[in-house]
Amino acid sequence: MQPRLFSEFILFMTHNYDWLDTEREALEQAGLRRHLRTVRSAPTGTINLDGRDVVLLGSNNYLGLSTHPKVIAAAVEATQVFGTGASGSRLISGNNELYTTLETNLAKTKGTEAALVFSSGYAANTSIIPVLADEGDLILSDALNHASIIDGCRLSRATKKVYRHCDMEHLKVLLSESTKFRRRLIVTDGVFSMDGDIAPLPDICDLALEHNAMVLVDDAHGFGILGKDGSGTISHFGLEGEAIIQMGTFSKSIGALGGYIGGSHALIELLINRARGFIFTTGLPPATLAAANAALDVMRSSPDLRRCLFSHAKFLKTALIDLGYTLLPSETQILPVVLGSPQRATSVAEALLAEGIFAPAIRPPAVPPDTSRLRLTVMATHTKAEIQRAISGFTTVFRKSR
Repeated sequence: MQPRLFSEFILFMTHNYDWLDTEREALEQAGLRRHLRTVRSAPTGTINLDGRDVVLLGSNNYLGLSTHPKVIAAAVEATQVFGTGASGSRLISGNNELYTTLETNLAKTKGTEAALVFSSGYAANTSIIPVLADEGDLILSDALNHASIIDGCRLSRATKKVYRHCDMEHLKVLLSESTKFRRRLIVTDGVFSMDGDIAPLPDICDLALEHNAMVLVDDAHGFGILGKDGSGTISHFGLEGEAIIQMGTFSKSIGALGGYIGGSHALIELLINRARGFIFTTGLPPATLAAANAALDVMRSSPDLRRCLFSHAKFLKTALIDLGYTLLPSETQILPVVLGSPQRATSVAEALLAEGIFAPAIRPPAVPPDTSRLRLTVMATHTKAEIQRAISGFTTVFRKSR
């Protein structure tokens, strides 16, 4: 390109992207602008954030397994044997033998015939939903489902109807009105990631059976926490053996990376051949697979971790309510402190950070309008001193805001 034409092109492109600054300013004015912070330590109860040591109340590393010695040792050994990367998609050269071990272990843990590991939970949801539902089908999705479920519904060509959060009467009405569809799929989180409540799976399964619908449960935040040996929300309700398709992740309680689908052999075979997020993605690093497998074993054999996790959550929740904070009626390790506007949530989060407490503000679109909050999450490996330090920080901020 000639110098004059190149300079004109640069001028045109600069002018053409002026709208980016306008959009950024709009986010700032609405209290919705986000920025990245830098963590310089392992995700333990106290981390180094932007150069400061702060108590961490914003991690999904619920059981603290990402720093467990057995998990780290497994990751190191796998790297020494297999190298750092998979080198290809699983259908070409990236299907390391560690996948077989992990998927067998996972199916046993979840009580399903088989399992299939994806590169992330997001990829699992956006892959399986378009396989299960297509044009002529209907998806019924809870109003507070995770963004990956919403995007999976969008990628399918199916009709989507949203039922009010955990409202079984509304779901029943929608099912009754939808007899014209070829297939119907009910999709729900097991534990809702921003509210911490648990989906009424027995009622959902009863409705699915009555109306001949499939059920897909995103168990990302229930896996490792609920049920026998931490196997998840399905086990929590005693629904083992039901024809429930289970999705989840290794990036929460397992402390690694990746997503999975648990179900029948026929379903897994279909996903291998039709799930785009599986077919067109490079395999996970060997260290990640080995770490997830080791963490599964630690999770099943460590009920004390779950007991400690719920003890911490109950203690912190009681203290915050006693102070005067408004919390949603969470049943799990997720404690939402509702503050209302994005600006207030951000302000309180920054005040807490000044006190050495990292409790990130959650704002729309992650939560509905006017429900911006601090999404607090404890870890089993928090010390009592760290929990008490967090309570002291919340006490100081509450008194200053009165």
